[in-house]
Amino acid sequence: MRLEWLEDILAVAETGSFSEAAERRRLTQSAFSRRVQHIEDHVGVALFDRSRKPVQLRPTTAEQRDQIARLARTLRQLTDDLRRGDRTAGNRLVLASQHALTASWAPRFINTIQSENADIFLKLKSANLDECFAFLLSRQADIAVVYRRIGEEHPIAANYIETTIIGRDRLIPVFARAHGTRLNRQFAHGEVPFIAYPSEVFLGEVMDRIVLPAIQGASHMVPKVETELTLAALELAANGIGVAWVPATLARARIEAGDLADLSASLPYCDLDVTAVRLANQATPVEATVWDQLSRMDAPGPAGASGADIETT
Repeated sequence: MRLEWLEDILAVAETGSFSEAAERRRLTQSAFSRRVQHIEDHVGVALFDRSRKPVQLRPTTAEQRDQIARLARTLRQLTDDLRRGDRTAGNRLVLASQHALTASWAPRFINTIQSENADIFLKLKSANLDECFAFLLSRQADIAVVYRRIGEEHPIAANYIETTIIGRDRLIPVFARAHGTRLNRQFAHGEVPFIAYPSEVFLGEVMDRIVLPAIQGASHMVPKVETELTLAALELAANGIGVAWVPATLARARIEAGDLADLSASLPYCDLDVTAVRLANQATPVEATVWDQLSRMDAPGPAGASGADIETT
């Protein structure tokens, strides 16, 4: 059981409201609701009686409330003691990064950091978007590197965090060039086979809100496989299973090698900010140094379209 999960349970118990608990935990209500559902899925039982107002703990959970509070205090103190000793002992920094960014961007921004500060030791945590913010809020990470749709805000109250844009990426549709003829036949019948993401993850939300609505009506979208991992989606597309929407920086090498075609000339895409996020007014000297370096990154742009031999009309 994670510290942030214990604190989430206590926040609901103390406020009697998911919306007030979300505000206390510095998350949007939707992000907090997903967290609570994930906790209940992990434990295997419902923890809250949602039929009552204010929301109350179920009897079994209520019986353990004091123990939950004691455990949270103990873990919080232990974490603070360990981190305080470790941070003052050396130049150590913990970065949390979304999975897709870990695969495509992490080598670059780590090289950027260590090229000027070779003595900084970096610990990299790869996670989904919600987990990256959980690491940040629970101080298990100093900086989070995450995607954000251009023009939108992160699901944490802006006065609690600082955000800087360190680059741009693009969610693009890709497919195996070797299977282009088969895909064109499916297009001719008005079908687009594709690799789906779960709706509760960041790229799943982008697909549901931006990509799929732009296609619906013109073509029938046929999900073939669902996966949370962009690397898996990339490989499935490379094997001709379906069109996968993946970050351009992740697909760049396969596109340039000719294995994959970029279909963004014919199918919708979505531009994304790559952002670094940290808690406001809590920087250590090493964090301030790394933050300055990330803020000055000159990031590469998305890969260009290269799918002229695969058409959707």
